[in-house]
Amino acid sequence: MVYADTSFLVSTYIRDAHYARVEGLLKLVERIFLTPLHEAEWAHAIAQHVFRGYMSENDAAELSRQFQDDRKAGIWAEVALPENAFELCVDLARKYGPKLGIRTLDSLHVACALELKAERFWTFEDRQAKLAKTQGLKTA
Repeated sequence: MVYADTSFLVSTYIRDAHYARVEGLLKLVERIFLTPLHEAEWAHAIAQHVFRGYMSENDAAELSRQFQDDRKAGIWAEVALPENAFELCVDLARKYGPKLGIRTLDSLHVACALELKAERFWTFEDRQAKLAKTQGLKTA
């Protein structure tokens, strides 16, 4: 299974600089984990695109409809936030924060991937990718 952070998730719906790469990677897997953390970050990411003038409110609403339709269709492997994710997040911060400069969401996403027993971790965030690699996850 694959765990992708929200930057990857957003790029599946927005034709940004990562869109072509995302399309290629999505052909390699059946489904990707989706947690409530993704959903919360998704809402903020889309709102930021509107705030910065990258898309209209109507476009954002359409993307949100597409995302919800995909959820209903079972495109994403929806799971709860793993019970020990925050505990592992703290451990990762203590161990790797001083070396890698990771932030809370960086380590929380990696902790979720580890707790969900993902084999791969897809992100466009350098710090997350470095942390995921230290934990034995394959990155793209």
